[in-house]
Amino acid sequence: MGKGSFKYAWVLDKLKSERERGITIDITLWKFETGKYYYTVIDAPGHRDFIKNMITGTSQADVAMLVVPAEAGGFEAAFSKEGQTREHALLAFTLGVKQIICAINKMDKCDYKEDRYSEIQKEVQGYLKKVGYNIEKVPFVAISGFMGDNMVERSTNMPWYKGKTLGVYKIGGIGTVPVGRVETGQLKAGMVLTFAPNPITTECKSVEMHHEVIDVASPGDNVGFNVKNVSTSDIRTGHVASDSKNDPAKAAVSFTAQVIILNHPGTIKAGYSPVVDCHTAHISCKFDEITSRMDKRTGKALEENPKTIKNGDAAMVVLKPCKPMVVEAFTEYAPLGRFAVRDMKQTVAVGVIKSVEKKEPGSSAKITKSAQKASKK
Repeated sequence: MGKGSFKYAWVLDKLKSERERGITIDITLWKFETGKYYYTVIDAPGHRDFIKNMITGTSQADVAMLVVPAEAGGFEAAFSKEGQTREHALLAFTLGVKQIICAINKMDKCDYKEDRYSEIQKEVQGYLKKVGYNIEKVPFVAISGFMGDNMVERSTNMPWYKGKTLGVYKIGGIGTVPVGRVETGQLKAGMVLTFAPNPITTECKSVEMHHEVIDVASPGDNVGFNVKNVSTSDIRTGHVASDSKNDPAKAAVSFTAQVIILNHPGTIKAGYSPVVDCHTAHISCKFDEITSRMDKRTGKALEENPKTIKNGDAAMVVLKPCKPMVVEAFTEYAPLGRFAVRDMKQTVAVGVIKSVEKKEPGSSAKITKSAQKASKK
């Protein structure tokens, strides 16, 4: 393939097109365990053309590892406003990943120099602080993935490095499997679940994590669960499963949100229809109303019903999904209440949902025989 620096990433990439092109396209799950924890590693693409897949992976994560190159020109390109690194860090924070590790890679390309490491660390720390991370709790690791420095044992090429190195763990079973992340509440076998936005109600027959059947899945768990009488065409990425007896998820007719405009070349007015990325859903939404322009610090309205908003503005807006979508108020279900707005292959804005107008399921709602039996138990 002629792309030597890709030799270890090749192991994680499974699609033929990924291996041929030397880039990660889809998300891949790997699992390993230590004496204390089970870990699921989500290998997410960094390439601009596949940012949607990266967002899907990030929305399922508890911790993000931001990998930046140390080579001359490489870091500057990746960390420029046109690069992807800044956007990935911002999206991770927006999607609720509050723990981040920064790996400064390709140290072999700068002769393992401490000055280069310190220069990059200082710049990344400054940006992460602006995004909202507590930089006192962000570990930095100096590595060379290609040469193996600080990958499985402490490197002799960087005696100046006093930080942490990773332990060595045996990686177990691998494979891309249909998984969902439990965001709130619990998931148990025997529960009657409602999927939304296309309403289907069925019974959860069993729950698996790391190829083992478990009794209860809790928030943060990435799990697979068996449901009866539902075909794969009925459920898509972005659908939400919920307890049918306790505030079940429903499609949103519209939602009111506070947004901050970060990177738009012009002005935004009512009718603008970019893509909204919320949890694992990627749906075009129309800015139906701009109800006020606000002070970012106090939240007080500066202007009612402004005709346009621009970079740097905070505003209260009403958004209408162009296709069925599930969102929730941030105060009720935080993971389903924060979102990123994307257009022109970049993040235009981020937002927090204040309230949702929901659509009641009609006669087309499907209730399986399994759900009907389980409801009578």
